[in-house]
Amino acid sequence: MYLYPIWIRIWHLINAILVIILIITGISIHFAGDSQTFFLMNPDKAVRWHNFAAVLLIIGYIGFVAGNILSENGKYYKLEKRDFWKGVVLQLRYYSYGMFKGEKNPFTVTFDRKFNPLQKLSYVLVMYVSLPILIITGIGLLLPDETLDKLYKVKRSGLSDLLHITMGFLISIFLLIHIYTCTLGSKASSLFRGIITGYRDSGDD
Repeated sequence: MYLYPIWIRIWHLINAILVIILIITGISIHFAGDSQTFFLMNPDKAVRWHNFAAVLLIIGYIGFVAGNILSENGKYYKLEKRDFWKGVVLQLRYYSYGMFKGEKNPFTVTFDRKFNPLQKLSYVLVMYVSLPILIITGIGLLLPDETLDKLYKVKRSGLSDLLHITMGFLISIFLLIHIYTCTLGSKASSLFRGIITGYRDSGDD
């Protein structure tokens, strides 16, 4: 089943690389002033790479939102009201208990439903809540204080820093969970292969 159009696959690959760069450089920047001088790369270089990757991420995010508006891919992110939370609970039970007992996945992937309810909720929260907050606070941290005064009529506060770090942490956790769940196909590599070729094997449900 051809489920992932070429623009989604290209965006997904670039976005994954950028997020990894942002995580590594973000950790390096965050701990640059630590007494034990712990960082994954030189702090000055980390700042340059972090800002560069952030700009590309913003451009990619604009493309992602535009693509969802202009194509049918946007329908996969719409939350249905009927039995949605019941489906989230069912899927959470399956991931935490059922699949280890050999139970069948309660939701089957189709052209009309690419994500199960738990995936859909997670993706909506990440792509339409966490990432926008991360981008907005990141722009606030990137711009000089006097520029913020002119644009927003407010001074940058510690809340922006806290929100930026918190969203970055949550997205990092999401990335780890996302990688893990991608190993739950018929073979550990089949779902990864699907996002490369665009085709999903029906046996991966």
